[in-house]
Amino acid sequence: MSQEKVDRYKQEKANRKKTMKKEKLASILRKCAVGVVGLVLVGWIGYSAYNIYDSGRVTPSVEIDYRALDDFSEDLTNAASGDDAGDTGVEEAATEEAD
Repeated sequence: MSQEKVDRYKQEKANRKKTMKKEKLASILRKCAVGVVGLVLVGWIGYSAYNIYDSGRVTPSVEIDYRALDDFSEDLTNAASGDDAGDTGVEEAATEEAD
């Protein structure tokens, strides 16, 4: 049994550099993953807090008065229908005289 321990120790000693390198890489990857998850959590909490804060604020409302545009549209309609009515009247009078 003692010889098995000695052989195992020699094998571990021979592969110690590889094992240490793998453990170090795994440790670095684990730390990076924890850091990324931490950043995502902090960002999510910040975003949620800002949305809660922003939803509580009063948003300014704007009223638009369309009366000027409605008046302008009516004036254009009246002007267009007035021109058409004048032309139609002249044409009708000319047609009646021809009969």
